[in-house]
Amino acid sequence: MSKEKKIIKVAFPHMGNVYIAWAAALKKLGVEPLIPPHTNKRTLELASKYSPDSICLPYKLVLGNFLQAIEKDVDYVAMISSPGICRLGEYGQSIKNILKDLGYESKYKELQLYDGFKGMYKFMKELTNVKNPILIIKAIHIAVRKMFVLDRIENLFSYYRAREINIGDAEKHYNRALVLIIEASNTRELKKAEKESVQEIEKTVIDKNREVVNVDITGEIFLVQDPFSNQNIEKELGKMGVQTRRSLTVSGFLKDAIIPKWFKKGETHLERAFRMAKPYLMRDIGGDALESVSDVAYANERGIDGIIHISPFTCMPEIMSQNIFPSMREDCEIPLLTLIMDEQAGRAGYITRLEAFVDLMKRRKFIKNKNIQKNVSA
Repeated sequence: MSKEKKIIKVAFPHMGNVYIAWAAALKKLGVEPLIPPHTNKRTLELASKYSPDSICLPYKLVLGNFLQAIEKDVDYVAMISSPGICRLGEYGQSIKNILKDLGYESKYKELQLYDGFKGMYKFMKELTNVKNPILIIKAIHIAVRKMFVLDRIENLFSYYRAREINIGDAEKHYNRALVLIIEASNTRELKKAEKESVQEIEKTVIDKNREVVNVDITGEIFLVQDPFSNQNIEKELGKMGVQTRRSLTVSGFLKDAIIPKWFKKGETHLERAFRMAKPYLMRDIGGDALESVSDVAYANERGIDGIIHISPFTCMPEIMSQNIFPSMREDCEIPLLTLIMDEQAGRAGYITRLEAFVDLMKRRKFIKNKNIQKNVSA
């Protein structure tokens, strides 16, 4: 009697909702996505025990996700990597060494960030052992499409959360919308799921006349995307009547790094970054520093009420961008709040800083609107 073929289990770290897109691709290829528990205190405690002392928060949370996944008997742990100045390029070897020292058998796989579509194809082929090129392309396609849908739904959710009458209503409808997107297994189902997701979020009862402030969030992409590491900043701001927009998104990264040129429409985030950061930063210095600098200029150009820059403690590229921000004051009047996050970040002081920043933006917007009314009536 022949043995049944073993289903490969693959885990990947949490970073916002990226797990939904990853899972969709793996399922398409007959692989079981083993989704680690959502990042929590235990994740951080587990990782801090084995991580180098001075390493950044994203590294610790990635390692923690992997350790929790390995507890569930996973075959592979997989993540992205990158060449260049950012320590992300060193994550892989360091994590492999730690897993080996701990005696874990799980195999580690990396996707190089800027190897493009060919790199993604090769990565999926090696990870899943699937030889059918059409099936691999379909898997990549559904993952990319889901990521774009997820980011669009996030923006809609943010609009309703800032205006909801009963706190928590928008999140309740958003969570239901996520289920619809998760269950979609092909393009046709995904289109239907997006339409139904929009309808679900629009059920939120809102005050359309509420005066809200608009804030862009930029910085290191992991912290921008991950609610645990940024202490649920978007949720906290939503309670204060703030509509948020992530300047760095996974769909934006895919447009820059994975999607072939002939499928791209308009200027990508990285192209805009090189253009708008040029007066202040002439070249890419690693991480998301170039994007962070350009995002401040872009938010100012659009008349956004404020921008928040989030970075991990000891992240050198983001420290460099923070040192450039003061020199932008001559050209950019936008209020800017910088937040440096690590496992020691206190919540009480963090919320106080957010509240003070929101009050500043509201006062500034009130005075601005008052001056506009005076000029109109004069």
